[in-house]
Amino acid sequence: MTIGQPLPRPDGFAKVTGAARYAADQDAPGMLHAAIVSASIAAGRIVAIDAARALGEAGAVHVLTQRDMPRFGKADAPMMAQTHIPMQDDDIRYQGQPIAIVLAETLEEAQEGARLVEMRYEASNARSPAEADWATIDRAAGKPRQSGFLYFEPDFAKGDLEAGLTGGDRRLEAAYLQPPRHHNPMEPSATLAVWEGDRLTLHDSTQHVYGVRLVVASLFGMPPEKVRVICPHTGGGFGVKGWIWPQQFLSAAAAKVAGRPVKLALSRADMYAFLGYQPRIAQKMTLGAGSGGRLTALRHDVVNLTTVTDDFTEYATEASKGVYASPAIVTSQRMERANVAMPTAMRSPVEGPGLWALESAMDELAHDLGMDPLDLRLANHADEDPATGEPWSSKKLKEAYEEGARLFGWRDRSRRPSRDGDWLVGHGMATCTMGCFRMPTPGAEIVLKADGGAVVRTGTQDIGTGTATIFPQIAADILGLPLEKVTLALGDTELPEAGPTYGSSSTMGVGAAVLQAARDARAKLARLANLPPDDVEMEGGRIRRRGAAEGQAIGDAMRAAGVAEVTGIGSFDPGSHGAGYAMRTFGAVFVEVGVDPELGLLRLRRAVGSYSAGRIINPRTARSQMTGGIIWGWGMAAMEQSPFDPALGRFLSKNLAGVAIPVNADIPSDITIHFVDEVDEIASPIGGKGIGELGATGVAAAVANAVFAATGKRIRDLPITPEKLVD
Repeated sequence: MTIGQPLPRPDGFAKVTGAARYAADQDAPGMLHAAIVSASIAAGRIVAIDAARALGEAGAVHVLTQRDMPRFGKADAPMMAQTHIPMQDDDIRYQGQPIAIVLAETLEEAQEGARLVEMRYEASNARSPAEADWATIDRAAGKPRQSGFLYFEPDFAKGDLEAGLTGGDRRLEAAYLQPPRHHNPMEPSATLAVWEGDRLTLHDSTQHVYGVRLVVASLFGMPPEKVRVICPHTGGGFGVKGWIWPQQFLSAAAAKVAGRPVKLALSRADMYAFLGYQPRIAQKMTLGAGSGGRLTALRHDVVNLTTVTDDFTEYATEASKGVYASPAIVTSQRMERANVAMPTAMRSPVEGPGLWALESAMDELAHDLGMDPLDLRLANHADEDPATGEPWSSKKLKEAYEEGARLFGWRDRSRRPSRDGDWLVGHGMATCTMGCFRMPTPGAEIVLKADGGAVVRTGTQDIGTGTATIFPQIAADILGLPLEKVTLALGDTELPEAGPTYGSSSTMGVGAAVLQAARDARAKLARLANLPPDDVEMEGGRIRRRGAAEGQAIGDAMRAAGVAEVTGIGSFDPGSHGAGYAMRTFGAVFVEVGVDPELGLLRLRRAVGSYSAGRIINPRTARSQMTGGIIWGWGMAAMEQSPFDPALGRFLSKNLAGVAIPVNADIPSDITIHFVDEVDEIASPIGGKGIGELGATGVAAAVANAVFAATGKRIRDLPITPEKLVD
C-alpha cells in the first residue's frame, strides 16, 4: 500500500539542483525577447508613441503598438481573466496597462528599449478607490453586474433577520478591512510562443494548460487542436497563474507579427502592473445571540474593489453560509469600481477573506458573552449545511476542535495576559473551512508495460504542491508497484485533458481519474491473465486472485496474450458523483503570539492546525501544504499589503523591496499539523478532499484574537503592523 504513506517527492532533486526547466528556461531557434511598455497614467488615451530612440538601440527589432496587433476575437472560455483586451485601442483603463511591446535579440536589449519608448497621453479623471473605512466604501459600492468564473449568488437570505437580531440577548456589529495583496510566486510568469504555419506552441507558466489553449484559440479564431500548451513545471502560482492574462496571448500575437518565436518573461514589476492580485475587501458583520451563545441571526456584507471594465467578485460571504448554524442568515456582495488593474483569486479565495471577518466577530461575541471562544463555536456547530440544509458528505470538525485544543493545551492556557520578559503573550483560535471546488477531469491514462513499469499520462500541472508525488502514488497503490516504477507525464495539451490546479481541486478531480485509470488497467490485465477483473489484486509486479498465495508476473501475462502494454482510462465528472450532499473541508487553528508593546513588534510563537479533510494521500506533502498555509495566513495577518497611491493611480511598490512577506526568521519551528482520521468517498472516489488552501483560512483571525488576548486591543484592519500595537 502506498496511499497514506509519507513518501518523498520524486521531483525534489531536479528542482533543488536546477535541473527542472520552467517556461522562462525554454528557447527556440531565432527567438526574440519581448518587454512590455505599460501605461504610466490610470485613465485617458494614448496620443502618440515615439519609438525612434528604442529602435536606435543595438539589438532592437520591433516596437509593436495596437496598430500592429491582430484584432482578437471574443474569448469564449470562462478562464479569461477579463473581457478587456489590451493593445486593441488607444484607451487607458489603469496604470500599468500594456500599451506597447519591444522585441529585441536579447532580454537586456528589449528591457532597455522599453525604457526608451516615449509616450504622450491625454489624461482623464481617474476613479480612485474610496477611503479605507466601511461607511465610505459602502457608499461607493454597486451590485455585481456580470457572472464570472466560480460564480456564486451575490445575495442570500433565510429566516427572519430582524427578529433574530432584536430577539437575542446580545448583538454585535463590527467592520473588518484588509488591503490589496499580491501573490508573489517565486517564478514570475513567462510565455514562449512559437508558430509553425497555422499551428501555435506555447511554453507557459500556468495552473491550467487546457484553459490557456481554449482562451488563446478563441482569441485567434483557431481550432483548439492547433494550439499546444506545454508546462512541465510552474514555480508557484497561488491563483495568479490560474486564469489567462495578457502575456499569454500578446506573446503569441507578437510572434505572429514578427514571424519569429517570441519569449515574454515578465519582470516582478510587470507582475504588479497588469496581473491579478487579491483586492481590497471591506466586510461588516452583524451577529445576534442568546445568553447561551446560540446564534439567533447572522448578517455578512462585503464590498471588494475591482476594475472599471470587469467585475472580479471575492465571494467572502460564502464563509458565513457554510460554518455555523443560525435560524437567520443574510449576506450581500457588492463591488467598488476604480481605475485599477483587474483583481483575481488568491490562495484561499472566498472563505479566506470571509473567515477573517466571521471568526474575528465570533471571538468578539465570545468575550461579550463571557464564553470560551471554542465553546461558542461548539455551541453553534452546524450538523447540516446552514444554507441548504443538505447533509455533509463528511464532517469531523468536533474531533478537529478536540484534538487541536488538546495538542495546543487550549483548555489549560492562562485566560489573562501573561508576560515573557518584554513580551505580552496571548492565545487565539479560529475555525477553518474551504468549499470543495470539484473540477471535471475528462481524461487520465495509465500505460502498464511488460517490464512492470507504468506511466501516468494526464494534462494536469505541477505547481509545487505535491501532484507529481501523489498521482504516481495512487497508481502504484492500485497496481501494486513500488513508486520508483511509476512515472508521470503531465503539463501538455497533447496528453489527456485534465482540470486546473487551483481551488484545492486536483486530488479530488485528477486523483479520481488516475484512480479509475489504474483500476481499468488492472481489470484489463486480469482479463489477459484469465482472472475475474473484480476479484484481483496486484503486488510486487504480479497479479493474482484476491487472497491467493501466488500470482502471474505482469510481463508473463502480457507476453502470453501477445501485447506489449495495457492502457487504463479514467475520468471524473463531479456532476455524477455526490449529488445531494454539501461538501467542505474543516479545521481549527490555535496560535500563541508575543507582542512587544514598546516597539510594536508581533511574533508568532507557536501554532497548531487540526483538520477534517478526508483521506490524506501523502502525510508528508499534506503536512508541508498545511504548514505553508499557516505561514501564508501569518503573512496576511501581520505583514502583507500592497498600498495604493491614489495620486499616481498605482501601487506604491512594484517589487519585493517595498513589500513585506514572511521569511524563515519570522516563522517558529513549533508548528503542529494534525489530521482527523476520515475518508469521504462521497466527495471523491479517492476518499480525499482538497487541502492546499484550507491551512491558510482562519489564521488571520486567530492571530488578531490572540493579539486581543495579549493586549486588549481589538484590531479590525489588516495587517497588524507596529503602529497599531504601540502603547
